[in-house]
Amino acid sequence: MLLLEQKKMQQFLKKTHLTFFLIPLLLAAGYVLFRLSLPIYSRQYLFLVVLILADLYLWSSVKKQVFNYKIWLRVSLLILYWLPLILLGVFMTGTTIMPVIDWNNAFRTYLLGVILVLYTAKILPIVFLLLADFIRIIDRIFLISNKKGRQEINSSMEEGISRSKFLQYMGFISGGLVLSTMFVGMFKWVYQFRVVKETIKFPDLPESLRGFKIVQISDMHLGSWSSTKPLEQAIGLINEQEADLVVFTGDLVNYATREAVDFADTLSKVKARHGVYTILGNHDYGDYVSWPSPEAKQENMQELYDYFKNIGWRLLRNEHVIISKGDAALALVGVENWGHNPRFPQLGDLKKAVAGSEKADFHLLLTHDPSHWEKVVVPENYPIHLSLSGHTHGFQFGIETKEVKWSPAKYIYKYWAGLYQDEANPRYIYVNRGLGSIGYPGRIGMLPEITVLELEKS
Repeated sequence: MLLLEQKKMQQFLKKTHLTFFLIPLLLAAGYVLFRLSLPIYSRQYLFLVVLILADLYLWSSVKKQVFNYKIWLRVSLLILYWLPLILLGVFMTGTTIMPVIDWNNAFRTYLLGVILVLYTAKILPIVFLLLADFIRIIDRIFLISNKKGRQEINSSMEEGISRSKFLQYMGFISGGLVLSTMFVGMFKWVYQFRVVKETIKFPDLPESLRGFKIVQISDMHLGSWSSTKPLEQAIGLINEQEADLVVFTGDLVNYATREAVDFADTLSKVKARHGVYTILGNHDYGDYVSWPSPEAKQENMQELYDYFKNIGWRLLRNEHVIISKGDAALALVGVENWGHNPRFPQLGDLKKAVAGSEKADFHLLLTHDPSHWEKVVVPENYPIHLSLSGHTHGFQFGIETKEVKWSPAKYIYKYWAGLYQDEANPRYIYVNRGLGSIGYPGRIGMLPEITVLELEKS
C-alpha cells in the first residue's frame, strides 16, 4: 500500500515538473509568434495570456458535462468552445505568412469580429463562475471555522453546489444573450445609419451665415466595410441634406490607403455648395502597420493625399480656407491629428492653422480627437466658435434615450458623443459617433451617424 502511494506521488511530481517546464516554454513560443505576426501589438501579449487562462478556467467547469454527451455532440461542442482560440491562432499564423494589410478587407474584418464576439460572450460565464467559486470557498471556510458537524457541512455544501450551479447557468444564459446581440450588431445595426440634426446658436453670427448647413461625417474605417452598397446608402442620405458644406473629421482607413481604393467612385459622389473638406485621423497615418521601410510608409501617405485629391475632397493639414457667403467670411480650420493620449500622434498645430484668419466672422475647426478641444482649444482660448471631432465612435456601444445617455466611452473621454458647450464662452464642440466601425465590426445602441448642423443667431 505504501509503495503504491509512493508511486502515485512520483507520477504526480513528474507531471508537475513537466507542466512547469512546458508552460514557460509555450508562453515564450507564443510571445515570439506574437512579435513576428503583430509586433506593434506585442504589449498586448500579457492580456492575451490572461484571456487564454480564463478560457481554460471556464473549460474546467464545463468539460465534465461535455464529455457526458454522445460523440457527435461532444466533438461539436469541443470545436465550438475552442473556435475563438483556433481562429486567433489562424490569424496570428496567417499574419506571419502575409501582412495583415494584404488580406481581403471583408475576410479580415469578420475573422477578427467573430473572435471578439465569441470571447466577449465568454466573459459573463467566467464572471459568474468566479462568483460561484468564491461563494463556495467562503461557505466552506465559514462552516469549518464554526466547527459544524460533517453531516451539516455536507448538507450545506449540497446547497452551495446548487447555488453555484444556478450562478453558472445564469452565466451561460447571459453569455448567450451577449452572443446573439453582438451578432445582430454586426449584421444589422452596423449599417443602420442615423441622421442627427442640431441647431446651434451664436450671439455674434453674421446675418449671411444664418441657416448655414454643415454635414459632418467621421471615422469611416473603410477597411471594415464588406462592400460599397451600404456606403452608397450613406452617401445618398448625405446628399439629401443639401448641405452648404460637408466635412469629414478623420480615420478614412484602418491600416493603409489601399483599403479605400474600391470606395473612391462612391465617395466622389458627395456634394455640397461650398465643397467637401477633410482632415486626418490617427488611423490614417499608417502607424498600425509594420512597414518594410520608412519610404514605404511615406508612399502610403502620398497615396492618401492623392486619393483625397482624386475624389474631390480638400485635405486640410494645419491650415485654413475662407468660405464666403454674402458679406460674411467663415474660416474653416483643419488640423492634423492631436490626441492627449500619448499613443496617438500629436501633429496638430492650431497656431499655424489659424494664422491669417483673424478677420473671419466665424471660425469652424476640424480636429479628429475631442481631447484637443479640451486640452488646447479651450485652455488657450483660441477664437474657435465651433469644433467638430470624431474618434470615440461612442464606443460603438451604449444607451441613448431622452433620460439616459451612457457609454463606456464616457470613462475615457470627457466629450465623447453629441454637442457640448464651453461653460465660460458661447463656443461648442460636436463629437460625431462615426459612420464605420473598427475592432468589433458592429454597433449596439450607438448607431452610425450623419450629423446635420445648422448655424443660427441667438
